[in-house]
Amino acid sequence: MILKSTIDRIMEATDIVEVIGEFVQLKKRGANYVGLSPFANERTPSFTVSPAKGIFKDFSSGKGGSAVTFLMELEKFTYPEALKWLAKKYSIEVEETVETAENKEEENRRESLMIVSSYAAKFFHESLLDTDEGKAIGLSYFKERGFSSDTIKKFELGYSPDQWEAFTGQALKEGYLEEFLTESGLSVKRDNGSLYDRYRGRVMFPIHSFTGRVIAFGGRTLKSDKNVPKYVNSPESEIYHKSSVLYGLHFAKKSIREEDNCYLVEGYADVISVHQAGIENVVASSGTSLTVDQIRLIGRLTKNITILYDGDAAGIKASLRGLDMILEEGLNVKVVLFPDGHDPDSYVRLVGTNGFKKHIEDNKKDFILYKTTLLLKEVGNDPIKKSEVIRDIVESIAKIPDSIKASVFIKECSSILQIDERALLSELNKMRQAKAKKNSQQPNGRMVTPVEEYPLDEPIQEERKETSSQEKEIVRLLLLYGNKMIDWDGIANTYIGPFMIAELNDVEFEHPASKAFIEIYSKEVENGVLPEEQHFIHYPDKDIVDLVVTLIATKYTLSENWYEMHKILTSDEQANMKATILGAIFHLKMHKVGKMLDNLRKELQNAVTDEDQDILLTQYMRMKKVEKTISDYLGSVIIK
Repeated sequence: MILKSTIDRIMEATDIVEVIGEFVQLKKRGANYVGLSPFANERTPSFTVSPAKGIFKDFSSGKGGSAVTFLMELEKFTYPEALKWLAKKYSIEVEETVETAENKEEENRRESLMIVSSYAAKFFHESLLDTDEGKAIGLSYFKERGFSSDTIKKFELGYSPDQWEAFTGQALKEGYLEEFLTESGLSVKRDNGSLYDRYRGRVMFPIHSFTGRVIAFGGRTLKSDKNVPKYVNSPESEIYHKSSVLYGLHFAKKSIREEDNCYLVEGYADVISVHQAGIENVVASSGTSLTVDQIRLIGRLTKNITILYDGDAAGIKASLRGLDMILEEGLNVKVVLFPDGHDPDSYVRLVGTNGFKKHIEDNKKDFILYKTTLLLKEVGNDPIKKSEVIRDIVESIAKIPDSIKASVFIKECSSILQIDERALLSELNKMRQAKAKKNSQQPNGRMVTPVEEYPLDEPIQEERKETSSQEKEIVRLLLLYGNKMIDWDGIANTYIGPFMIAELNDVEFEHPASKAFIEIYSKEVENGVLPEEQHFIHYPDKDIVDLVVTLIATKYTLSENWYEMHKILTSDEQANMKATILGAIFHLKMHKVGKMLDNLRKELQNAVTDEDQDILLTQYMRMKKVEKTISDYLGSVIIK
């Protein structure tokens, strides 16, 4: 376990805007920062970061918390993993208590896969640099490709010895378990149960997660045998889903944000060569067709993608349909072609950094206009084929969610296609109407009705909702005002937090997170501590963090102009703290008493004996007196 003193140092050093800014493009808005949600597909920013409070709140998905919570939600880190990531970022040495054998056995499955992948990357990298075979075969290949020593080290390039069990034997010897070696795809199990190396005799390209941990590998053979696949990649696993990963994104994310553009290439070598040339905002889909998840990864950082193609016209045409997905996600797409026989890797080595940049600047074309020109060349004067091309182009434009942008493309394409703009607009509207109709219906043609609109037991749900809301209000007041002194008529020289806890010692909370919060708060008060919101924002229990952030975060900030310019006064709960605090306490108590009276009434109706009825009636009358007392108190203190 990480020592409390170390956790405190990590929290003090963490700048939540800086941390989240590595994953989400943030823009300052007032005292806060906003951006598009990384957890939901949205067009309008609803993701807010408050540097003053050290929290984020995503109003699309409902997620919220500290920088630690963000990493846990986005990267699926455990609490210790998130702390270690932050510690590494801020160069803080992590002090932990001594791990026992039991603690090692309890290491979660995901972390075990991460650990074995990290070990493999180290093994392959050392094999490349420190063995005769690695130097002669792997290192010489990378040097021929023009990769410098610094680049090889940065991308952790490696070599897997051309032996059946070089890696697997060493890994087993060092205590790594078979199940994680096979699940990660590093080792393959024979029919007799023994293991062998998947990547033997290949140069290795580690694939990193967004946060920089090795999660998979691509292995390239250097043999000319056509029966041997050129590339062997890691299989899907708990830590690696190829449709959600872009090669090089960990190294490119900072530059993508700064340049506000992402270069998309095809292979590992393209990324590495272009990056080495100082053009670092480059990633690859690693041989797979581009997916929506990959596009959204880029969309977190920029709305501009530039596709860098080689000169293969057939490959370009085949990929055109897939690029419509980028438009559908609201991103801007440009296309750059290289001369025949060249890809980004070979071309940047041929012309250098400045020549490469100049070629991109001189040859980049908007995807829609490029597609229009390319397809028109093929149809010639055939009117049927031309009509098919026009429909294809309009389909692409229909994917663009921004109506103004779509209208601009219609105008441009009208000129290129030599067809009336109104005809294109008419076709565009037909397509959009058809899509809207399709999205609003189920497969059977009936309108979709959310199940939530028809609860099975509405009175019970409403009752729970009211209880939950009142209990959450108590939590909110403790967070905001618990450490403030009371200075009311008849009550003084005490803090609001302990006062509220004492007043509520006879109330049983029902909402799980609120109940847990009150228990923690009460224990801290007993120990002479008044816990503030930061104590709970950084609490290990995710449910408590979610509750706290939801209560203290707000999507909107009230402008001072409401009074300064318009002389409009808004209510301030701090103006009468006595009414605010006592109102919350006694409204909750009144609600609880009301529920108890309802239960007693039901029991009275079902009472069998006179004795039971007398006992219940006595209890009922006593609770009615309590209700009257609370009601009178609310009337005299809160209303007046």
